[in-house]
Amino acid sequence: MEKVRAVQYGVGKMAVYTMRYMIEKGVEIVGAVDVTPEIVGKDIGEIMGREEMGVKVTDAKDAKSLLEELKPDVCIVTTRSLIGELEKPLILCASKGINVITTCEEAFFPMNSNPILTKKIDELAKSNNCTITGSGYQDIYWGQLVSSIAGSTQTIRKIKGSSSYNVEEYGIALAEAHGAGLTLAEFDEKIASVDRISDEKRKEIMEKGEYLPSYMWNVNGWLCEKLGLTVKSQTQKCVPQTYKDDIYSSTLNMTIKSGDATGMSAVVTTETEEGITLETECIGKVYGPDEFDKNVWTVEGEPTTTITVEKPDTVELTCASVVNRIPDVIAAKPGYVPTEQFGELTFKKEICK
Repeated sequence: MEKVRAVQYGVGKMAVYTMRYMIEKGVEIVGAVDVTPEIVGKDIGEIMGREEMGVKVTDAKDAKSLLEELKPDVCIVTTRSLIGELEKPLILCASKGINVITTCEEAFFPMNSNPILTKKIDELAKSNNCTITGSGYQDIYWGQLVSSIAGSTQTIRKIKGSSSYNVEEYGIALAEAHGAGLTLAEFDEKIASVDRISDEKRKEIMEKGEYLPSYMWNVNGWLCEKLGLTVKSQTQKCVPQTYKDDIYSSTLNMTIKSGDATGMSAVVTTETEEGITLETECIGKVYGPDEFDKNVWTVEGEPTTTITVEKPDTVELTCASVVNRIPDVIAAKPGYVPTEQFGELTFKKEICK
């Protein structure tokens, strides 16, 4: 079987796992890209804490020539949380006919938050016969798990979900997107104020590519597509999270004072034409010593079913999901294709073409 050749784009905390998982499953990492001066030039083996692999990290400004030279089968992008922040690498890969899987949370279903850019990437990917998608923890634990429960339900009134995660484990981009380290006044101005707009204003902001969706915004869109539901309306509300004591954040390199925002809870409510309501919440924050990840979903109807996953290893699950999706994205139709169209995510003992 022919080996899959991959480029790792973004060589931070998540990439340590995605690169190791790819190597363990037979994927050949032929290149790596990053913007951080301290990382550029390092061997990826050193970054993973193992022997050198003979692959040095290339500066992002030279990514175009690197991708043109290597022509990889897939590019794994683990950098930022908003698709607008990934426009350059996604457009570059789409223009070169290179498949992409990204951990970018908005990229899970960006057509309901940044439709203009998504369409641009979609058209470019189709013209160059490649596929762009977003995957990660949400692919199973906010998506496939929920649709599977729904599949064993006769009637559904409401789908409720709540998931928490420690922003310390994902890097500075995610921590900042959650308002960690802001005073409550700053949080209200920079994060919460986005919610206090009309549907018309929200649509206008989306068309400009300036909307800041919470992660569940895109998850609800994915779930509605997967379940064949028609969205009638969708709103979100972001609420700051605090802790009783000061907490040091190594990601932000600062001490968050008691009473300041350690992160946020974002609740997204979706009403559908079919009468089914989705009410989903993600809680991302710098954890105190007594806090841990939890994932809880309830499908209310006949019957009502609740599934709780306590203390999931969210980072590892995210990266394993991405790596197990590699054959799916290579085999998929061209364009920007959300994973709800790929079929079920399954375990892959070995990854090859």
